[in-house]
Amino acid sequence: MRAKILIVYLKEIKEILRDRRTLVFMVIMPTVLVPLLMNLLISFMIKSEKKAETEVLAFAVFGADNLPKLSEEFAKNENFRQVDVSSLDEAALSIKDNIIKFALVIPVQAQERLENSEQIAIELYYDNSSAVSRVRNRVSDIIQQVSDKFRAERLASLGINSSEKQENLISPVIIKEHGTANMREILGEHAGGFLPYMFIIFCMMGAMYPAIDLGAGEKERGTLETLLLAPIKRSQIVLGKFLVVFTAGVTSALLSLAGIGVLLAVKVKQIPAEVEIGQILSSIDLADLLLIASMLIPTAAMFAALLLSVSIYARSFKEASSYCGPLNFLAIVPAVIAVLPVVKLDWYWAMVPITNISLAIKELIKGTMNYEMFIAILGSSFIIAAGLLFFSTKWFERESVLFRQ
Repeated sequence: MRAKILIVYLKEIKEILRDRRTLVFMVIMPTVLVPLLMNLLISFMIKSEKKAETEVLAFAVFGADNLPKLSEEFAKNENFRQVDVSSLDEAALSIKDNIIKFALVIPVQAQERLENSEQIAIELYYDNSSAVSRVRNRVSDIIQQVSDKFRAERLASLGINSSEKQENLISPVIIKEHGTANMREILGEHAGGFLPYMFIIFCMMGAMYPAIDLGAGEKERGTLETLLLAPIKRSQIVLGKFLVVFTAGVTSALLSLAGIGVLLAVKVKQIPAEVEIGQILSSIDLADLLLIASMLIPTAAMFAALLLSVSIYARSFKEASSYCGPLNFLAIVPAVIAVLPVVKLDWYWAMVPITNISLAIKELIKGTMNYEMFIAILGSSFIIAAGLLFFSTKWFERESVLFRQ
């Protein structure tokens, strides 16, 4: 029996390796694309952060004479450039068109009101849709400097000249934090969700085209009937095809993982310490990578069995492709759920397929994996994969499925 399955496996693997699309999705994309994407992402994050912090911000001020000290603070800072804008409506349009970055509206008699120990509100108009914008923080820093000066003057007029006494008066009770999570846990929680998502997607993509070709593709080429006439049980044929699709899926996922490992070994020292991805990667060791790889094996098996069943049912390569498209959501949606901050790995989520894999990989990246839960997730995933393979075998034995009109 094993010899016959091996014969089918070798026969199908030779055909698959001749297909350029399979090689692209199984080998080239995970091997080349993953390290390339990681490098691009890191470079983009570094450049975006530097640009957001150091670019010269053009701005407009309405009522500048009402608080000269604030205008002086902005004038002293070379990273701000004031421009003349006639009205607030024009300023709003200029912000939208990226001509200026923000506009300030200072209330009437602001200087006098501050000197009389009153509080004023300075209005800030800026584009708050950008996730990487530092406009609000940088403007707040300047305004806070002016506010601190007025606060110090007020307290000095009351006879409190010491900066320490001033701070104690303003903040009589403070919080001294002692976080129990280490840096790996913090960064893994914040940015560790995209890695399992990437691995799962490559599991799906690597298995998809081989599955379509070995089922619907053989129907189109007319070679399926010849294979069925061979003195081999249909269950053995399915197992041989399944192993080929599984090999493609798991190879794609493991190569993407290997790409991360290469990046870890070669590039991590070149990543600045303040970049979160670099800190996460530097804390992942070989044992973590092996445990992550073990989670990808049942994932690839589930996708292989499911995609092969769909391909066997389809009448043509085109029809199989149209069926497999929506199936991508079976990989994408559960993986995205695991990225949500409200979703944590517990015994409930440990029973949800794909999501549990993604959450387990995230916990491995954080270094906080519950290994009892890990074994349960691994075992349940293998059981689901075996169930899908059993269904695929029975599905292949039905004449109405193989020879649909």
